[in-house]
Amino acid sequence: MTPSQPALTAAAPAGSRARFSPAIGYLRGFIVAMVVAHHAVLAYCPFVPAPPASLSTVPRAWEAFPIADARRWAGFVPFVGFNDIFFMSLMFFLSGLFVWHGLEKKGGARFLRDRLLRLGLPFAAMAAAVAPLAYYATYLQASGRADLAGFLRQWLSLGHWPAGPGWFVWVLLGFDGLAALLFAAAPRWGETLGRMTSGASRRPVVFFAALAGISAMAYIPMALLFTPGSWTGFGPFVFQTSRILHYLAYFQIGAGAGAWGVDRGLLARDGALARRWPLWAMAALVLFGAAEAPVVLGLAWPKWAADFGFVLSCAASSFAFLALFIRWASGRFRWWDSLSANSYAIFLLHYPCVSWLQYALLPAALPAMVKGAAVFVGALAASWGAAAAIRRIPAVARVV
Repeated sequence: MTPSQPALTAAAPAGSRARFSPAIGYLRGFIVAMVVAHHAVLAYCPFVPAPPASLSTVPRAWEAFPIADARRWAGFVPFVGFNDIFFMSLMFFLSGLFVWHGLEKKGGARFLRDRLLRLGLPFAAMAAAVAPLAYYATYLQASGRADLAGFLRQWLSLGHWPAGPGWFVWVLLGFDGLAALLFAAAPRWGETLGRMTSGASRRPVVFFAALAGISAMAYIPMALLFTPGSWTGFGPFVFQTSRILHYLAYFQIGAGAGAWGVDRGLLARDGALARRWPLWAMAALVLFGAAEAPVVLGLAWPKWAADFGFVLSCAASSFAFLALFIRWASGRFRWWDSLSANSYAIFLLHYPCVSWLQYALLPAALPAMVKGAAVFVGALAASWGAAAAIRRIPAVARVV
């Protein structure tokens, strides 16, 4: 299919499909802010290991927890657990929404070239500069001295190159590459998936069941083989082994929903999902509680049952946030417009802001709750301001 070839069938005429949704843009900005909050409070969670003696210390938990503060608060644990279950999956779903539009407009080759520019260059910057800048604060806490040469010696001796949250960017680029290959082999796959989602405006429960079923088939076998803490990769290219197919399922299903239209089907503002947002919010809380109950209560549930609880909680939370934003985020708010527009750059830049603020607050005799809140506000403001500033540079604005 070439970019000029007709795209969707008469069942979903191209003119009826919006190219942008303020609600989805606002949700994307909100999820990125939750990512910043998630990383901001990790240093204060009771389960975080003590600071390493050096970056070479095994296991290298510091890659997930760059700073470990002596002040801890158990109240951050439910927040971190809730986020961990769903928000990366929802980010892949949201990223998939506009894939089919990009493919039908540009064709596979140009689409992939544009994604290499938009994702490949920022990932290279994150791996080469942003992540080392964030982890230098880890080295300072571990060694107690400012020694750039010592940091570089330890960094280069690791045998791989930690990229921090940059893993999401390169995995998304890989998923886009798969979508482009699929487009070359089956030029109408988006139309097919789009038609399959068309009834979701009336029956979101059916769509929920399908999403949960597909993600269960993708996730549970991998989760039985690999632990949630297992990562696979080489150099800076790493991914969470047990969840990679689960993330691919969310991305692909998002592409199908977007092919039908970001204002139609499941995502329609007057659809059943948006109208029943209180029920989906309640379902998200109940299923999250059910997923966490075995851990909190020390119940000896079968591994597959706990994994299925993860699948249901992830799908319910994703639906709840989609419903909430589609229903209520239809107005125009200048500050939220800015958050939406800068959300990608905020994601790229926030990690060193978080780690350095956590490091700066290490000696402060403040409650962990106060420290976590201060790091979140400070890191979001700093990365937001930096994002808005660098996006004034035309060459940067083309990418982010």
